[in-house]
Amino acid sequence: MEKFKIMGKNLEHHGHIVDFYSYDMKIPNGNEVQWDIIEHKGAAAILPVDEEGKIIMVRQYRGAIDDLLLEIPAGGRDSADEDFKICAARELEEEIGYRSDEICHLVDYHSAAAYTSEKIAIYYTEKLIPSHQNLDENEFVQIERYTLDELVQMIADGEITDGKSVAAIMAYKVLVADRKG
Repeated sequence: MEKFKIMGKNLEHHGHIVDFYSYDMKIPNGNEVQWDIIEHKGAAAILPVDEEGKIIMVRQYRGAIDDLLLEIPAGGRDSADEDFKICAARELEEEIGYRSDEICHLVDYHSAAAYTSEKIAIYYTEKLIPSHQNLDENEFVQIERYTLDELVQMIADGEITDGKSVAAIMAYKVLVADRKG
């Protein structure tokens, strides 16, 4: 495939979490076009499995869809240089009050590559150590626990629609199946 070339980037809006740009692009047919791009510093998420084998999820309000979503714990990196695994560990403790010394990479997820650079590195842990929940001042979550099979069924039933959570649950399902041989 021929190359796409970014000819210029114009910052349209600098936000607290994302920056909105207009990219001047040269596309393979020679045309010059403008694309709207949201730049994001990236995020991390973690699928926590408790001692009973249940996955700990958080239900929280998401303003962009004006509804509650059931999700794995996740959050944005403090900076573009922050290690994704450190971010995942922080979100584990902040959102559900556990920490872990055994955090393993599961899968990477690009949330909407057509218009945002956001990459979410997804981890899992099966070794939880009780700690203290430390939510951000304006963060409200409800903690819920489900079996893997329950979560897979909830995806099939359209009850879980959060992309990073769907990717994490399905990747974890494959991991568990591979262990069983």
